[in-house]
Amino acid sequence: MTRTLHKRAAAGGWYRLELVEQLGNVGSEVERAIRAHSAGRTSRFEGALERALELFDLTAGDPRWRGHRCQEILRAREEFCRLFFDPEVPPESAEGLRRYFYGFAHAARMLHYRRQSHG
Repeated sequence: MTRTLHKRAAAGGWYRLELVEQLGNVGSEVERAIRAHSAGRTSRFEGALERALELFDLTAGDPRWRGHRCQEILRAREEFCRLFFDPEVPPESAEGLRRYFYGFAHAARMLHYRRQSHG
């Protein structure tokens, strides 16, 4: 049995976020995992890995993202896992994932600012 790390998100809060917000948050955990792994900080890496996978799964489970969106989320999850568990992963893969998720973080920040200025 897996434990729930993001209790508020798992209780439904996650499904009130837009896709860019969800993936921006996933990207934060992805970044933490990459940094901890690179620094050899095993316990921090394991925690960030677990949190990232939980957020990937919550995002993929959001019924709004059926079809190609869900496929892309699951593909990003697969690439994230390859970073750490595939011995033949190209060294530039971590940087590619960082760039991918940075776009979502930036879009989420812009959405947040628009909401503040109109709300």
